[in-house]
Amino acid sequence: MKKIYLNKMTLSILALIFSIIIGCEEAKESEEVVEIVPKDTVKEEVFPVLGHDAPYYLDSVYYGREEYIEYHPGNIPIILSVPHGGWIIPDEIPDRTYGTMVTDDNTYQMSKVIMDTMEARFGSKPYVILCRLKRRKLDANRDSTEAAQENRFAHRAWQEYHHYIGTAKKKIESEFGSGLFLDIHGHGANPDGYYDLRTWLGYLMPGSVLDQNDETLNTNSNAIKTSIRALVDTSDFSFIEVLRGQHSFGSLLDSLGFGSVPSKKYPGPDGSRFFSGGYNTARHGSRDGGIISAIQIEAPKPGIRQNQQTWSNYASALATVVDEYYFRHLKRRIRN
Repeated sequence: MKKIYLNKMTLSILALIFSIIIGCEEAKESEEVVEIVPKDTVKEEVFPVLGHDAPYYLDSVYYGREEYIEYHPGNIPIILSVPHGGWIIPDEIPDRTYGTMVTDDNTYQMSKVIMDTMEARFGSKPYVILCRLKRRKLDANRDSTEAAQENRFAHRAWQEYHHYIGTAKKKIESEFGSGLFLDIHGHGANPDGYYDLRTWLGYLMPGSVLDQNDETLNTNSNAIKTSIRALVDTSDFSFIEVLRGQHSFGSLLDSLGFGSVPSKKYPGPDGSRFFSGGYNTARHGSRDGGIISAIQIEAPKPGIRQNQQTWSNYASALATVVDEYYFRHLKRRIRN
């Protein structure tokens, strides 16, 4: 009887040990199914140094992180900047909570046509930088704080945008000694419903100042406040002539059927809504020094940004005007 009792005890103990082992293995397997990563082992994405994708070759296209920014190197002294024509809305970038959110419809597409038209006309390409992010994610025409609003991915795209512009400017400065920076935008209807079908040209000069007469406006103190300061210094014409006279950018556009403010025909906005130029025009123009002058181009949608045909017509006119304006004030032709 004693022997049987011991065998039963032995079997019970063995069964208990076996169940404990099985239970531990099952627990171990269940722990391996769900991987728990401690927070302190999660590393943030490290961005490469700006310019890591250089050197930049003509006829190649370069993109920033996630292709939010697009850069086309050129070989003529013209830069096209397109900050508000994007459409990408990534989840990793939250919507901006303040500032303007409106997209400048078709400016991305139109600027590509302008680039191709200039290449066909001059045998060479302008430098082109385009933001592909929708404006509610990034405003590349604002300082970094308002532009990205503390999101590191938006801020990186902002850095890339202005890095590519800076790279283009350095090339132009070293190879040409002067240049033009055109910031391409679009304006819509006024709050009261009125739609100005003219192109607005921003030189960092408020509409209220443009509405002054020529005698009052034509001073050196006004000239040095503009984004075309370097071009005015080079030109043989007076400041008022460069700004809105017969030889002005606006008058040349107007002569080709695209009414513009300011110009000889339309000297100022006459109290109406008007955009005088933003962050990009101030940063990349010559008001604060440098040899590259900037103009913010605000084109209406009807007749210009409307469709492929209107883009093509405007691109052809703009190429003509850029070449003539550059020649009259900087004494050189764009075309090779």
